This record gives sequence, C-alpha cells and structure tokens, in this order.
Amino acid sequence: MVDVGRVGVWSIGLRNDDPSAANEIREAAAELEELGYGAIWLGGSPDVRHAVPLLEATSRIVVATGILNIWEHDAADVADRHKAVSSAHPGRFLLGLGASHAKAVKDYAKPYSAMARYLDGLDAAGAPPSERVLAALGPRMLELARDRTAGAHPYLVTPEHTERARQILGPDRLLAPEVKVVLDTDPGRARATARAHLGFYMQLPNYTNNLLRLGFTEDDVADGGSDRLVDAVVAWGDVEAVRRRVAAHRDAGADHATLQVLTGDRNGLPRAEWRELAAGLDLR
Repeated sequence: MVDVGRVGVWSIGLRNDDPSAANEIREAAAELEELGYGAIWLGGSPDVRHAVPLLEATSRIVVATGILNIWEHDAADVADRHKAVSSAHPGRFLLGLGASHAKAVKDYAKPYSAMARYLDGLDAAGAPPSERVLAALGPRMLELARDRTAGAHPYLVTPEHTERARQILGPDRLLAPEVKVVLDTDPGRARATARAHLGFYMQLPNYTNNLLRLGFTEDDVADGGSDRLVDAVVAWGDVEAVRRRVAAHRDAGADHATLQVLTGDRNGLPRAEWRELAAGLDLR
C-alpha cells in the first residue's frame, strides 16, 4: 500500500493546465513536501499525467488523483500511464478513481457496475490494486473498494461517515476522507465562504443522498446548506478547529485526512493557509 502519511492537501489549482502556472505549481509542491504533508490529492477530475510535474519537483511526497473520472479515460490507457509513473517514481503515485455524476457525464448509468468493469480493465492490463483507491460513499461502493483496491477516498463527508466507512472497509484498508477547511473565525463570513463552495455539490444526488443517509434533511441540503450541515462538513475557524476535526475523523477510523482549503478562489493555491495549517497540525 502507498504510504500517504497522516495529513495531505487536496487541490484543484495544483492540476492547472495553464503553462503560466507551471513554475508556481512545482514550487508549491516542493514546499508542501518540505512542510511535512504526506500527500497531494489533485482535484478537478485529473488525469495520471497531471501527477508527473509534481512528482518530478519532489522526492518523497505521494501524489494522488482525487479523483480520475472513469467515464473520461480508457482503463488500458490509464493502466499504461500508471505503470510508467510508478516505474519512474516507485511508491509515490496513488490512482484515485471515481464514477462521477449523472449531470456531468453523457450516457451515465449504473455507476457501481461501471466501476466494477473499469477495475476489471485495470486488472487485465496489470495495474496493481494496492496502488488505487475509490471515491466511495455508499455501502456497495465501499465494499468494492474493500475487495478490489487499497481503500477509499470519500469526498464531502463527516466523521460519522468515516466511522461507517471503516466498519465496511475493515481494519486493513486505507481510509482517506477529504476535509474542507475555512480558516476564518467570523461565523457569518466563514459559512458564506463554505456555502459558495458547497452550492455546486448540493445539486449532485450522489452527495445529497449520502448526506441524507447520515441524517440530514432536505432542508439541510437546500440553498447551499443549512448552518447545521455547513458546520458538519466544513471545519471553519482557527487551526485548532481544524485540528479537532482531523482528530474526529481519525478517532472515527481515518488513516489520513486530506485538507481542501476554501478561500473563494477555486483554482488558487492557498499557500499561506497551507503553511499555517502545517505549523499547527501534527502532520507525521
């Protein structure tokens, strides 16, 4: 199993295809490694190729796709790219896979069956199950992650979901939930930043259905999320508030927490916040 450490960073900005951003992305990756983070999770439906510049700019930190959309990439091609990256950077690449959403994919159907077939394709091409995880939320997908991958990388979840996921995954699979963070102690402003981010996800049934399973109501998932929901899925406040949320996920069974800092700039690189968090959290 790939060692992602205790805490990582989740970022869309670090998979930016704009050539003008390339130097800063490499510098940011090198700094994240120096700060002590264990992994970089690339958001925004990345391809395996997006991991390469970050791996080349660093020497130890793991780079993961968080997550690769299985509807957009052929399994055999992904397996070939995975093999090349892992050969060049042994033990430092983790393939995160997800079945995306009906609103984002043409001809979307039966995500569980589609994922199972995709894993069949990866297996046939020789891709190692120990170097992949699933963006699993519901029980069946978590079972698939347990049986055919190294574990799960759930997105937009609470510590209660982490506890349920651990029960399904068992003790030996990686559980690496994404944790949203707003470093702002003003309640109104922090929740507004969170809602601006959450509004998009509250339109996607995969996420809202999972939240409803956790005991939230239709009112909670309306209008960008109620205060109750925002407070449950976003760690806002100071670094101590983030530390407590990470600890809650770990107490519930998480091996690793990957922090997505929300600032209002979805594609930005919140390097000052990453430094602040590294100084106040136990990353190792």
